[in-house]
Amino acid sequence: MTLSTVPLDTHSRNGVAELSQITDTHLFADREGELLGVATWHSCRAVVNAMKEELAGCDAILATGDLSQDQSAESYRHFVAMMSELTPPVFWLPGNHDEAPVMQAELDAAGVSQANHLLGEHWQVLLLDSQAQGETCGRLSEAQLTLLDTALEHYPQHHLLLAVHHQAVPVGCAWLDQHNLRNAEQLQVRLARHQANSVVLCGHVHQGFDQVFDGIRYLASPSTCIQFKPLSDDFALDYMAPGWRQLSLYPDGRLSTRVWRLPPNAFVPDFSARGY
Repeated sequence: MTLSTVPLDTHSRNGVAELSQITDTHLFADREGELLGVATWHSCRAVVNAMKEELAGCDAILATGDLSQDQSAESYRHFVAMMSELTPPVFWLPGNHDEAPVMQAELDAAGVSQANHLLGEHWQVLLLDSQAQGETCGRLSEAQLTLLDTALEHYPQHHLLLAVHHQAVPVGCAWLDQHNLRNAEQLQVRLARHQANSVVLCGHVHQGFDQVFDGIRYLASPSTCIQFKPLSDDFALDYMAPGWRQLSLYPDGRLSTRVWRLPPNAFVPDFSARGY
């Protein structure tokens, strides 16, 4: 496995790379399919409509896994159809709910890029696959870690935005943190040696998160459907609306970011649910 690199073209006059993250769409073959009371196609549809109004100047969209809930070819076709309405190119990685071969086949057929490495003048964006077959938790294979080693070795002066599905640090929800990235320490050791700034971006936890650990910034983002209640030891849904994350990567290594959400009560889940 090798780096598949494409240019990270910035349309900004001051060299700032503008990215958006969409994650955990959990789509079904049936557009009316519901996850814990939320019709996921409709909530994703609403997020994409909102993104259209805010994406001026965006250079790329990162889709960070769990795009499907039922692993059907049709669910990925729904995702592709909605993404085709957005101007920036889309780059993706699988989550624990995705059926990777089906996902790959459908996105390939639709012409969605397989690139896992976006290279700009000052930043590189690397998408790693943390899917552990048959498990809810995540794990980076030796092949994926080698991709990271290669990126850091070849571009030591580039700031790094690393995208994975699973969280590499605890987010403070005991029930979620047992389904984390199991070999996160192997990732962290490598990032600690990197000469430039490093930021790790994930999905999976269905909530906003922004913390710095040992000099590395970790971000997580809301789902386009259901949201999990932050700082809850037991399973709990949140009242926060679906959304997405916008990121601005500055030439000097700074990163500014904002979470956008739909209006309150746009998609209310089934709060009687006791599991996921």
